[in-house]
Amino acid sequence: MPTVHVRYMVNDVEAALAFYTTHLGFTIISKTLPAFADVARGDLRLLLSGPASSAGRSMPDGRQPGPGGWNRIHLIVDDLAAEVHRLRAAGVHFRNDIVTGPGGSQILLDDPSGNPVELFQPRRE
Repeated sequence: MPTVHVRYMVNDVEAALAFYTTHLGFTIISKTLPAFADVARGDLRLLLSGPASSAGRSMPDGRQPGPGGWNRIHLIVDDLAAEVHRLRAAGVHFRNDIVTGPGGSQILLDDPSGNPVELFQPRRE
């Protein structure tokens, strides 16, 4: 599988960098603080762009790129309950509790800028 690149707008690149490497197992590719950093986990390259980055510049109509929303990266985990326990103990903010459906179980957490991350444990047959 080729590398997938996703850009997240963040309020604080340094805080986002610490969050993804400390809590979610990403490794640093590069960083140009305070504007930008990129991290990787498997085949995912996550670009963390702050207000000082070129991606943070206003659009011609005046809209300002910013974090948040509902689109999200989706990370597969082996033991969702254990991951939730570990992350809650570390003070990570969750948007909801674990939800179980036909394909497995999931939960949404926020990075320091409010970007959602989905943790997903596939259903075991």
